[in-house]
Amino acid sequence: MMSHHAPQPVSIEKIAAPHPHDPLTGAEIAAARAVLDAAGLMTETTRVPMLLPDEPRKDELAAWTPGSPIDRRVDVTLLDIATGVATEAIVSITRGEVLHTQRVPNDAPPYGQPQYLFEEYERAEAIAKASPQWQAAMKRRGLEEHMALAFCGPLAPGYTGRADEVGRRVIRSLTFLKYDEQDSPWAHPVEGLIVHIDLTANSVIRVEDHGDVPVPAGHGNYYPEVQGEARTSLKPIEITQPEGPSFAVTGSLVEWEGWSMRVDFNAREGLVLHDVTFQGRSVLSRASVPEMVVPYGDTAPGRFWISYFDAGEYLLGKNANHLELGCDCLGVIRYLDGYVADDHGHPVRIPNVICMHEEDYGILWKHTDLAGRSDVRRSRRFVVSYFSTIGNYDYGFYWNFGLDGSIEVVAKATGIVFASAGEPGVRQRHATELAPGVFAPVHQHLFCARLDVAIDGEDNRLVEIDAQRVPMGPENPFGNAFTWSETTLHTENEAQREADSSVARVWEVQSASHTNHVGRPTAYHLVPQPTALLMADPQSSVAARAAFATKHLWATRFEAGQIWPAGRYPNAHQGGAGLPEYTAADRDIDGQDIVLWHTFGLTHFPRPEDWPIMPVDYAGFWFKPAGFLDQNPAMDVPEASQAHRGTTASVCCGGDTCTCAH
Repeated sequence: MMSHHAPQPVSIEKIAAPHPHDPLTGAEIAAARAVLDAAGLMTETTRVPMLLPDEPRKDELAAWTPGSPIDRRVDVTLLDIATGVATEAIVSITRGEVLHTQRVPNDAPPYGQPQYLFEEYERAEAIAKASPQWQAAMKRRGLEEHMALAFCGPLAPGYTGRADEVGRRVIRSLTFLKYDEQDSPWAHPVEGLIVHIDLTANSVIRVEDHGDVPVPAGHGNYYPEVQGEARTSLKPIEITQPEGPSFAVTGSLVEWEGWSMRVDFNAREGLVLHDVTFQGRSVLSRASVPEMVVPYGDTAPGRFWISYFDAGEYLLGKNANHLELGCDCLGVIRYLDGYVADDHGHPVRIPNVICMHEEDYGILWKHTDLAGRSDVRRSRRFVVSYFSTIGNYDYGFYWNFGLDGSIEVVAKATGIVFASAGEPGVRQRHATELAPGVFAPVHQHLFCARLDVAIDGEDNRLVEIDAQRVPMGPENPFGNAFTWSETTLHTENEAQREADSSVARVWEVQSASHTNHVGRPTAYHLVPQPTALLMADPQSSVAARAAFATKHLWATRFEAGQIWPAGRYPNAHQGGAGLPEYTAADRDIDGQDIVLWHTFGLTHFPRPEDWPIMPVDYAGFWFKPAGFLDQNPAMDVPEASQAHRGTTASVCCGGDTCTCAH
């Protein structure tokens, strides 16, 4: 079901961390496990659903100087698979001590289970297939000969409030057929067969068997040996940098064209950026995409409960891909490895998990003057990215840094759409027919970015800016005038906002103490892209669990540990955790150390063109300087190396692929 990486042997004799924001190493994870083991916390039935860096507090960072020691800690969740009891622990690797433990109250409201273990996916399939009820359902449908190769997909259960599930570690299993070992199971859903499993008791809670919809027979395989010969009409594109890249990497420190940042990686969020500065001035203290939810809009018994939290339930980083040159990344690439803990707490190395490269980005700026002289500069951006595979879907997360001081965040969704079965040719209200009898339910992919902003320091304020019409009258006699409004958002409740493209709404993060050369506060704009919010009813279970997705913007006053938009344990949680809790006190945010939380994403009405693999779909937003700089910071960018001078301006096409200047 999920990505798997083999544990790597790691020596724990020497551990060195030259910077507090360096990612956890394999040696550190191994050392943390050794401390837990020595404290008696690692038993035969203990597993590790989640192990993350316990990042240094801001006061620790302020007191730290290069070369001085700092306490390196991990934050680990332990699960006793025999009893279902979960425990959180903070371990000091530096001191070799367990600093704190507390039990996770997952057996009482509002519940909430730790993240799934890889071993539980395999165990869930074995439990489902051994169930007499599942076997009877397969036989009743005439599918007995396919039972051995059937794939019983393990799926997070959402929260339904059913009495036989509350307080238990539940996973649901849907069945898909495979007609041979290489067959893609997603094309052959056994509609209406749902197995509900208690992972602690290793038993089936119940089996639902609804209807007799035929299993679609057409294949959904995408391998070239099935799809046929590759086309030969595409000519090669070569990307070269004969003098090497323009960025430099020193440990976790990455520098490129005025940008500086620390690149981090952990098992839950995947890619994390720290200490992002431009031209030596702070922009972001920390940035990541710590959560996403994939709610389905189908009322069928096998789908109404689906609302996956791919970070909080499955761990995006633990499921991250080993990237490959020429496939995932092109050009002169620098990779970074990542380390996560396996189910037993041992270190696992994910090679090449983060990709960094430069890429051409069309025209940066251009003008042709009255005499016909044309000056043009090509844009370039620096890209930091990673990919994660969660079951049938694949997600890429890209942070694009521009020469103009802007940051673009892009999530790319691809992979295989989740399929159901139906009567061929019979239209469904909540699903699209992709191939004969293969339907894909409507659903959303809603991401939440967390931006710990630091525009020229930690004292920031938040202002909402809208375009504003001016009614015809003495102030607008010709009707052509318009202006803008500025609304300062003073508190956390005031800062719960929705985007509005009809008034070109942006949110401005201003420094409360620095001004630019025209006397305005230095600032950045968060520029949202069109994104529907959560489509589920406000009274629904998923609306309570994914409350972050009911607003495009939240802002909170910084508090250590407030990282997770849907809470630490969204798995089987009733709801109300995360941002609703963080903002309950309605703290003052004006001129404070503030954090922005931005919801962006996709509302997916699947198409036949999304089958058998979905072409990449894009969602994202911009974070752009708006008075942070005194002029265009890219005026000193040289002409492209391929530039040549013609005799007239008409020689240049002016398009994004043109490399000439005159």
